[in-house]
Amino acid sequence: MWKNYLKVAFRNLIRHRTFSFINIFGLAISMSLSLIVIMLVMDQYKFDRHNSKKDRIFRINTLPNNWKATASTTLAVRNVLLEDYTGIEKAVRIKRGFGNRSMVDFEKDINIPVTGFYTDPEFLEIFELELESGNPATALIDPYSVVLTKEAAEKIFTTPNPIGEVIKVGDQGDYKVTGVLKDQPDQKSHIIFDGLASISTLSSKAASDSSYKSSLDSWENIYDGYVYILLEEGLSPQQIQKSLNEIAFAQYGQSEPQTNSFALQSLTKITPGPDLNNPIGPILPKIVVIFLGGLAIIVMLTSCFNFTNLSIARSLTRAKEIGVRKVTGAKRIQIFTQFLTEAVVIALLALIFSWMIVILIKPFLLNLKLVQVLRWDFSTSLEVYPYLIGFAILVGILAGFFPAVILSSFQPIKVLKNLVGVKLFSALGLRKSLLVLQFSISLIFILSAILVFNQTKFFLTKDVGFAVDDKMLVRLNNTSYELLKSELLHYSNVESVSGISHIPGSGITFGEDFRTTAEAEKLNIDYFQVDEDYLDNMGLELIAGNNFNSQLPESNKSKVIINQLAVEKLGFETAGAALGNIIFEGDGLNAYEIIGVVHNYNHRNLLMDDAPMALMYNPEGFSQLQVKYNGSEDQIIATLQTAWNKINPDLKMDYGFFDFEMREMYQVFFGLLTKVVGVVAFLAIMISCLGLLGMATYIAETKIKEVAIRKILGATASGITLQLSMGFIKIVLIAIVVGLPAAWFLNNLWLQTLANRVNMGLGTISLAIALILVLSVLTVGSQAVRAAFSNPADNLKND
Repeated sequence: MWKNYLKVAFRNLIRHRTFSFINIFGLAISMSLSLIVIMLVMDQYKFDRHNSKKDRIFRINTLPNNWKATASTTLAVRNVLLEDYTGIEKAVRIKRGFGNRSMVDFEKDINIPVTGFYTDPEFLEIFELELESGNPATALIDPYSVVLTKEAAEKIFTTPNPIGEVIKVGDQGDYKVTGVLKDQPDQKSHIIFDGLASISTLSSKAASDSSYKSSLDSWENIYDGYVYILLEEGLSPQQIQKSLNEIAFAQYGQSEPQTNSFALQSLTKITPGPDLNNPIGPILPKIVVIFLGGLAIIVMLTSCFNFTNLSIARSLTRAKEIGVRKVTGAKRIQIFTQFLTEAVVIALLALIFSWMIVILIKPFLLNLKLVQVLRWDFSTSLEVYPYLIGFAILVGILAGFFPAVILSSFQPIKVLKNLVGVKLFSALGLRKSLLVLQFSISLIFILSAILVFNQTKFFLTKDVGFAVDDKMLVRLNNTSYELLKSELLHYSNVESVSGISHIPGSGITFGEDFRTTAEAEKLNIDYFQVDEDYLDNMGLELIAGNNFNSQLPESNKSKVIINQLAVEKLGFETAGAALGNIIFEGDGLNAYEIIGVVHNYNHRNLLMDDAPMALMYNPEGFSQLQVKYNGSEDQIIATLQTAWNKINPDLKMDYGFFDFEMREMYQVFFGLLTKVVGVVAFLAIMISCLGLLGMATYIAETKIKEVAIRKILGATASGITLQLSMGFIKIVLIAIVVGLPAAWFLNNLWLQTLANRVNMGLGTISLAIALILVLSVLTVGSQAVRAAFSNPADNLKND
């Protein structure tokens, strides 16, 4: 029986080649997108699932009052839990600051060979990491010891076993290699690193620098470290949560409302998981997975609509077949199974083609910046195939179910007696409704793609209120700020040089609480550590007051320049009134005199609202030099290299372009989003046009004799073309009327979340509508013209 079903299915596919191609190609295109999403989701659900203790491992997140939940927390909570409470088998601290501090771009610092964390020895046991060489019990105990991944060890050393070797990690000192991790490619973790240094190193450094001790013991510092705990077997996380609530109240409950609280997050709920502030590394939030899944489902549904449309449109050509089979004894369930089998066969054939498409575009996907940062591999291993085959069968069932129900319901006496009188649907029936829905969805995606493109262009070209062009960045990397700056100023193509902690507008934010008096409410102010040449280098002008004093640099350390918004939020009536006033940092230990006020400018990224901002003089906090230049890029790079070689020839110069690094976030995220939505929009309209092509082809075939008679009676080709096309054009116009409000509503949902956004103006809407109309007219017109210019004699010679 099944053999017969398959034989009939393949015969029909070959007999109706055009419709078979449209169905298979349309499904293949949309299924390729769905397969990519399936592989991405499967990749995300591999993270940390290999850990046999995953159900007992939790991260302690911090919930700041009136602020977004953060994945980091105070490291001090670890010792309190272990010493004063029960139920914790092990706990591990993970602190940033070891190696390259950038967890997004792992090649950002060319002079530091590793990126990683300081951590406790329990890290290896809790996260079940095995050492290829070294003793796991002692590898992370001694200060200045480091455990490397196998990849990092092979990159740094030529010897097969580097145990006992020493690596220099920037200005952080020399570290002895005490362990090399086994390469475990199938065990994916949300914690990405090249090396792990012993956290006892920080205690050792605390003897000469008190800031290291405070980073381990401070209850106020909730942004530099992470704490993971392993619960005792049989203990519920609710019991530990009670302990955390007690600790939070004891440490933060004196103020009203309580400033911070703690929350547990299961290891398996981290990725994919909620969008938290300050994640330990690059992760894909669950909402993004849902969003991509939703896109794939919508595109897949449009293909299923195509299949349903074309199957119904072709139903009358198979009505006699169904009538004859029923007269000869076939039951309805057999007819139903036949048509459902055909749908599944088409879906499986589409799966083969979609798989080929995925293999072809996989190298392109792996070269995307965001894909590399998140370390997706789009696995095509054997474990993926059952899911893909099951997915194809499900798509076939969904696409073929309704046509199978309709076709198997034909009554033999009606279809054999008067086939012309069989009417499946009215003029506003299901076929036209599905076409309207398809083109409405296409309009939504096209309009969304245009808006995302415009928004990205807006971010990249907006005037941010300071000079962006003709500036270079040179990372200091343990190089003297004063010496390098002095050397650079000797060259004619260097206009100005300024020391900075970080660049504005790039998404990096340093912030601290300030207040005007001990009793005043704290105000969180973003700050930049700069020198006296910063204002000139950035093209900023003072509204009131003075710049930092270049003659008395030490006096500048107790001075601050603020922006207009800080003036307003601190309660001063005017910029002039703010001058000379004292503001206190944190708990009031450090006092700063306001000496100047600058205009508000976009010191944050353009996704965020303006905020109070302060410029503070602190050479110890400078990480790079900002060099304004004239002349060509090649000339300034040569100048920078020459100056660098004079000051620090033993290190490689690490430089970048200011405008590129400031806008890199928009290029990575919104650039990728533009491509994703653009591709989805292209797929949606192409699939819709394929459906329209199939319908137009069918209509043209069924009316070929009518067209021939009209031409004999004097109808013109243009008149026939217009008549055949008008019905479809009306459907597209209805789709525009339906889709436009939906597109406006849905796009305003995400646009309203952006502090700086483009408008959905008449030009954008007109462009989207024009694209829909042009493609629709070309699709339908091609078949209408073919029918209109056909030879009447050829179509009527047998009548």
